[in-house]
Amino acid sequence: MLTRLRVDGFKNLIDVDLHFGPFTCIAGANAVGKSNLFDVILFLEALMDAPIMDAAMAVREERGSLSDIQYLFTQMERGICLPIKIEAEMLVPGEGSDYLDQPAEAKTTFLVYGLELQYRPPEGTATRPRIELVEETLEYVKKGEATAHLPFKHSPGWRDSVVKGRRTSPYISTETQDDGSRFVKLHQDSSTSGGRTRLFQAEKLPRTVLSTVNAQESPTAVLARQEMLNWRLLQLEPSALRAPDGFDAPSQLAPSGAHLPATLYRLSQEQERRDVESLTPNESYVRMIHAPGQGGEKALAQIANRLYELIDHVGQVRIDRDDKRELLTLLLTDKHGTELPAKALSDGTLRFLALASVEIDPTLTGLICMEEPENGIHPERIGAMLGLLRDIAVDPELPIGDDNPLRQVIINTHSPVVVSQVPDDALVFAVPEQRVVNGSLIKGVSFRCLSDTWRADRANMEVIAKGKALAFLQPIAEKGNPKRKGADRRVIDREDLVQLKLEL
Repeated sequence: MLTRLRVDGFKNLIDVDLHFGPFTCIAGANAVGKSNLFDVILFLEALMDAPIMDAAMAVREERGSLSDIQYLFTQMERGICLPIKIEAEMLVPGEGSDYLDQPAEAKTTFLVYGLELQYRPPEGTATRPRIELVEETLEYVKKGEATAHLPFKHSPGWRDSVVKGRRTSPYISTETQDDGSRFVKLHQDSSTSGGRTRLFQAEKLPRTVLSTVNAQESPTAVLARQEMLNWRLLQLEPSALRAPDGFDAPSQLAPSGAHLPATLYRLSQEQERRDVESLTPNESYVRMIHAPGQGGEKALAQIANRLYELIDHVGQVRIDRDDKRELLTLLLTDKHGTELPAKALSDGTLRFLALASVEIDPTLTGLICMEEPENGIHPERIGAMLGLLRDIAVDPELPIGDDNPLRQVIINTHSPVVVSQVPDDALVFAVPEQRVVNGSLIKGVSFRCLSDTWRADRANMEVIAKGKALAFLQPIAEKGNPKRKGADRRVIDREDLVQLKLEL
């Protein structure tokens, strides 16, 4: 769970400092910089599994050309680039495994990962630019200081379930030698490693040190890496959501929405197993003979009930298992008994269905980013969509567990309907702001909140002017012109609707 993000020098993000709760909505106009915030998060995720150059080229709008990586950096006059500085505070699971499936247990679970990268243009015989690692750190937040670092509303029981362990030294640090050379130091925390420190010359590193750690030497660092690998951007594509799955397909929802049938089938089977394990041998035998698959139907019924909030004629959701063709197909039955395949469902229905599967899937943890979740949803049903997204996120009033996984949701939007319906303390406004940096005028972005919220009172975030906040709720439009007649008359020109709006 990402609790705080500091960014400087990434695209138009200059001196940005944001606290996050379980659910956050970033609101702003198009091209103001909302997506750049998601790009930073996804850049960190990519750095955990790829070389630095590959991770840079994977960022949106920079794919394919090495020369384009310069535009990840804030541009100054005369082609000078500011260094990228990122610091992420995060809560990580207490246990997990590395890429070799070796078990790892964290010494502490509240960590701070820092990174500084410098753009290097082609020099000498080099024909391509490169990105040089300047500094990398992985430190911790003391348990006694956790309350101050978690300004959103939460219970002591929840905090005690996510903040564990003690530590007296960093996990990764960077040291500058007398000759100016820099070394990244990996301080091993495993009892089997003997506590040895490994040194890496920073400017020669093709990838981050954190991306190379294993559970045998640095289990806490492994869990920090795994946490960031669980940060994802959901871009639910209708074609992916409609596709059936083979029996050998992955059984977790992909960021595109692919493998929805396989995911739902797995969830139904897991529910069936849990129900059977809770029965006595005699009850299990009776279930097997008289009600096979009943537990699985319970999981799909839970999703159907969620879907009913969006579409009131939903009767049943089921997965058809075709043993002959080895295919799993999503089917929806309406209240009249008509069965509809996924390819006949609307985009909004499929998106809502996919998110409902995320809500009941305890294996899907970490951070979920989603752009403009209102797309494909009728304005009257946007409230139901937002309610589902909030329920996907961890409840900070209850200890974490299978029924309350450590999961976080961040969305962005430019919709007044969404802005008007999210909780006021979950809302962050992105507003354009010009800044002078080293004598250069740069078009940046500033993040503001509403007054009398935890962001303003406990995170010391700047408050947006009420006039600007109101503009998000009542966008300024050209006034109606009653002289327009016939085909030229717009909805806003109608006197009866204008009067109705004034009465409301």
